Amino acid sequence: MSTATASGRLTTTVGRRTQRLVYGRPTPEEIGRELALTSTVDRAHLVMLTECGLVGPEDAAALLARIERLRAEEFAPLHHAPTPRGLYLAYENHLIAHLGAEVGGRLHTGRSRNDLKATVQAMDLRTTLAGLGGELVRLQAVLLARARAHRDVLMPVHTHYQAALPITYGYYLAGIALALGRDITALDDAARGLDRCPMGAAAAAGSELPIDPARVAGLLGFAGPARHALDAVASRDTALRALAAAAGAALTVSRLGTDLQLWSTTEFGFVTFPDRLVGGSSAMPQKRNAFLLEHVKARAATAIGAWTTAASMTRSTPFTNSIEVGTEAIGATGPGLRAVADTVQLAQSLVLGACPVPERMLRRAQEGFVGATALANLLVGEGVPFRTAHRDVGDAVRRAVERGDTRLTRADLPPELADTELSLTSLAMRQKAGGPGDFDAVFADALADCRAHADRAARRRAALAAAGATLDEAVAARLTRRPAPAAGGARR
Repeated sequence: MSTATASGRLTTTVGRRTQRLVYGRPTPEEIGRELALTSTVDRAHLVMLTECGLVGPEDAAALLARIERLRAEEFAPLHHAPTPRGLYLAYENHLIAHLGAEVGGRLHTGRSRNDLKATVQAMDLRTTLAGLGGELVRLQAVLLARARAHRDVLMPVHTHYQAALPITYGYYLAGIALALGRDITALDDAARGLDRCPMGAAAAAGSELPIDPARVAGLLGFAGPARHALDAVASRDTALRALAAAAGAALTVSRLGTDLQLWSTTEFGFVTFPDRLVGGSSAMPQKRNAFLLEHVKARAATAIGAWTTAASMTRSTPFTNSIEVGTEAIGATGPGLRAVADTVQLAQSLVLGACPVPERMLRRAQEGFVGATALANLLVGEGVPFRTAHRDVGDAVRRAVERGDTRLTRADLPPELADTELSLTSLAMRQKAGGPGDFDAVFADALADCRAHADRAARRRAALAAAGATLDEAVAARLTRRPAPAAGGARR
């Protein structure tokens, strides 16, 4: 009986239509992506098995040589291979077909598809989150660069869609950068759940064989092995937390998108975009549609929907290896994370391309009497109760509006403010406690936050690169049957 259709107790497998429904028809790119990760785990696993005396050096060398050849060929021999029980077993059957069951059948020693799959997913998620984190840090840097460039461009901030207070465009962008920094921190916190390697957990309760999970973990760039075997194969909570953090970042970016779209309307005219970032109309020749901002806003919903889907699939499942969790729920997270990465990259281009219109911003700030609160607070500084000051300045604004003026004159103000500088720039800079008048401190905090995120990402990349180099050296040593390097680069 062929191993492609039978396995121990079973004498056949599911039909072709069911195979297609369950396993799909992966493209060559999808096959290459999954097996690149699987074979990376195999390389580390074989190094460990050889060091533990569970696989002989000759068998390990033969297996590693065949795996290295498949990797060099980008797994082309498996692009059209039958997958009656999934891609991994088709890959393992390929090794057995070429090396014989006596050699190829040793690869799966001391493990299960459960811990292997959990590890592959963890490594894949680790790469995805590193990429997304990098894009978020780049967006934060873009926001800060534009904030510094436009720190003096005065504009009104709105509350309830009404002009409220004087700020600057740079101050606004610095605030978005700080909010995005918290989203990046949340993503980093979620990613820490990937520090432990599931390999060694086997099917759900560890292995009776004398394996060394810590060695595999180190070769794969993890901080250590799983603390609890059942937890390692049952849990995918890190993916859910990461998706929630990513959705949070998408929400922040969507709010930026809403403001930029509103401000780019003819009615506001606060910002303009170059032709490369807008679209025309098939019917209305005058139109310049900032349509990319609509994609930025909408894709936050994709991330939220993906989290809801994955969480719903996880709800009330048994706490053990589960296809609902490990396959279906994880499958739902990918589109959500990709949507966030896409929207972040779009936002980078839009923030870079958005050009403020200072004269329009200033005129709308003046017409909105946005310096009124600062004037009331100046009266408070002269000893006037705030509620009285609020009333007096409000009366002044009302009189100006009634006579058709769009700004206050000295004649409108109480005598205590006779010598006050009335320019909005002066009034805006009086706003401290984290306001526009504290721009330098606000910007410095946001910049330090951005640099800290970039430094952490660089350290993670360096650690993974070092682990990869150690694994490559260990594999090369096994192929030539030299002593393999121990964890940390020392010789065993």
